[in-house]
Amino acid sequence: MILNQWYAIASSKEVKNDKVLGLKRLNLELVLYRENGKVKVLEDKCCHRGAALSKGKKVNNCIQCPFHGIEFAGDGSSKYIPAEGKAFQKSLNRFKVKSYQVVEQDGIIFIWYGDEEPTIQPPHFEVIRNSNLKMKEKTDVWNAHYSRVIENQLDTIHLPFVHHNTIGRGNKTLVNGPKVTWIDENTLQTSANNDLDNGQQPLKPEESIIKDTNLTFKYPNIWLNHVSDKILIMIFFAPIDDSNTKLYLRFYNSITGIGIVDSIISWFGKFANNIVQKQDKRVVITQKPKASGLKVGEKLLVGDKPIIEYRKRREELKNIKKNDIES
Repeated sequence: MILNQWYAIASSKEVKNDKVLGLKRLNLELVLYRENGKVKVLEDKCCHRGAALSKGKKVNNCIQCPFHGIEFAGDGSSKYIPAEGKAFQKSLNRFKVKSYQVVEQDGIIFIWYGDEEPTIQPPHFEVIRNSNLKMKEKTDVWNAHYSRVIENQLDTIHLPFVHHNTIGRGNKTLVNGPKVTWIDENTLQTSANNDLDNGQQPLKPEESIIKDTNLTFKYPNIWLNHVSDKILIMIFFAPIDDSNTKLYLRFYNSITGIGIVDSIISWFGKFANNIVQKQDKRVVITQKPKASGLKVGEKLLVGDKPIIEYRKRREELKNIKKNDIES
């Protein structure tokens, strides 16, 4: 994982007002709940005897440990220890659970993963905030490192082979470019520009263009496919651990401008999108090693430019903290 980043880890609808939710993200066991409507994230481990707080319940706007009833607030502090009684006068400061900084936006829950205070805002795509867009979401868990899953979404070479009967129809095996542009230091954009191979030389990346249908990725783990101004596909890749990733696939559209009709279109669209992802999943889960990197023994091609660019920046971001420690 990349330290000191905002990671999208879950969908807002997963965290109910009256329940607690346990999940594993970023190799961490976490528990989520809402305190006065706001999402709070704690380590899923009671500081008293190590029980999972996610097996407890919400009481007095706190999480109550299922083992001995200790109540913890959203900042991780203990508010009440039943065994000590309501008249307990001493400080409860030593009874504290690790908490994580949280931002909830666009129906997505982000947590700050790192050991420094946030200096940046969570990544977002302004275009999905259009109130005319209707969205439906589907999830899927892949037995793959999140870096591999992200790279698959940036891969244009695989389209006519993995998706020969869906989005890669037409046997356009010759890869022009692809061109990669950096919108900012943590946002890259590219697009497929494949052609039928009639013996011509492929265009170089600098000779290619970013098409209207394009892909934009924002570090560390959100991606947008701009199919058209009225159809958008967004995915955030929530790392579970070093071998598993949960994909949150969202289909947005405003094709007709009629709310209920566009909602129905999105409902069908999310399943069509899932078919495409299932085709990818079958192959990606076989890749070795599990995590990608600049030096993993792969022989890359010019057409892998988006993947190469992704790896370079990811390595830079990982090394920023490493260099700080060494200096």
